[in-house]
Amino acid sequence: MLANQAPVQTMRDVVERNARLHGDELHLIFGERRSTFRQFAQRARKLAGALYSRGVRTQDRISILAMNCPEYLEVYAAGEVAPFIIAPINYRLAPPEIAYIIRDAAPVALIFEQQYEPLIDALRSQLPSVQQYICIGTNGPRWASSYEDILAAGSEDGPPIYPCAEDVAAIMYTSGTTGRPKGAMLTHSAMIALCDCWSNELSADVGDRILLAMPFFHIGARSQGGAVTYRGGTLVVHRAFDAAEILETVQRERITQLHLAPTLVQSVLNLPDIDKYDLSSLKTLNYAAAAMPLAVLERALQRFGPILINGYGQTEGAGTTLRKHYHRPQGSQKDLKRLTSIGQPVMSTSVRIVDEHDKEVVTGSIGEICLRSPQNMVGYWNNSVASIAALRDGWLHTGDMGHADEDGFIYLADRKKDMIVSGGENVYSREVEEALMAHSSVADAAVIGVADERWGEAVKAIVVLKQGTEIGVDALIAHCRTLIAGYKCPKSIEFVADLPRLPSGKVSKVALRERYRKPSA
Repeated sequence: MLANQAPVQTMRDVVERNARLHGDELHLIFGERRSTFRQFAQRARKLAGALYSRGVRTQDRISILAMNCPEYLEVYAAGEVAPFIIAPINYRLAPPEIAYIIRDAAPVALIFEQQYEPLIDALRSQLPSVQQYICIGTNGPRWASSYEDILAAGSEDGPPIYPCAEDVAAIMYTSGTTGRPKGAMLTHSAMIALCDCWSNELSADVGDRILLAMPFFHIGARSQGGAVTYRGGTLVVHRAFDAAEILETVQRERITQLHLAPTLVQSVLNLPDIDKYDLSSLKTLNYAAAAMPLAVLERALQRFGPILINGYGQTEGAGTTLRKHYHRPQGSQKDLKRLTSIGQPVMSTSVRIVDEHDKEVVTGSIGEICLRSPQNMVGYWNNSVASIAALRDGWLHTGDMGHADEDGFIYLADRKKDMIVSGGENVYSREVEEALMAHSSVADAAVIGVADERWGEAVKAIVVLKQGTEIGVDALIAHCRTLIAGYKCPKSIEFVADLPRLPSGKVSKVALRERYRKPSA
């Protein structure tokens, strides 16, 4: 019978293959909860079957608002078993941002953790597409169904519908330069390519255990966890990041794979008792999400050993890896330069760097980084204009500026989209500026990223107040928190009489970055 099994083409195939070939192996460890691949597949099928019996059909959207938990993975898997589209929601966003995403995705069902009941209840009148509310928890509101009750009523055979490779599996929302999030549509084939690529980069296999503390609404956690699951390895899930708990879990569960943004790596390294932990089981630490300061990188290599890799990509598509072999902080000048790169293209990805006319530039010249890969999105949900602009000529135009050297290492130079990477989170200056400008005392505002030892980059606002008005820094930051997520809000604000401008009248971000650039040590 095994010889007649079809090759893996959809994410449902991954769920079913693991249940068939690795059924008794651990799929998930979450605190005291442990489940096998067979148990996970059974619950995924039952949830998909229950949703189908309640009217959810092919390519209908289902949204989930939750912190990391086993149910989150079951919702993803239910969408993979049936061709439902899962549209996760960043729980760190402000209520207006959450409402916008739900309205844009137009889910027929919204699954949420009980702690978010007041938020969802306040938004219900603004969410016309949602036909059913499903609460994860033991004491949900009367207007929502119980997650466990719904799952228990589902058929163990799952729904009578099946995905195909080109069905959309997920809509992953990413911030845009306009201040409105855009939903990147990722198909089953793109997710398979993503999992396959990263399983190779991580050298993942049956018996591996990856510790996931990054949130499941991020493509990072999905790609890293998916890569290990793809090969039959185990997911060890933390609800949120805690530096000491990371090390305790690595030691207790014999973790082999670890995925942390650079700022989180730094938090772990700063623990005063780090040397008491046995971390010898680790074979890979992926610090993808942002660049790692050289001093921190050297400390990480000294403590963890030569196991670090860095990956570059976007929610919309993946691209490059700086592999373990090239992490040589004690090497030649060439080696040190490579540590500042984002690595080389992965096996399935082509990279080209183009000018403003989409013509490829010569080696060493700066241009926009473009990616062609089976991992790329097929477009932005409900946004054909942005889709056409991003996917011109079959290439994903990342909006990131950079150059390549003669060995194919790619170096970031600047961000065409004016993005700030703070603590591994993407922040776009435009949406922060709009939040600042929404205050009645603010006449003008510009936002830039400045170097920060903890966050990599910190959000800095330069603000011009209206004549005759006053407002303090803390009050203005508090105002921003009512409109945008806390991590997007300025870490510092400077009040000025005017902003530097280009001849065109636009604010000169180059001049501002130079003005607030920290001098070299």
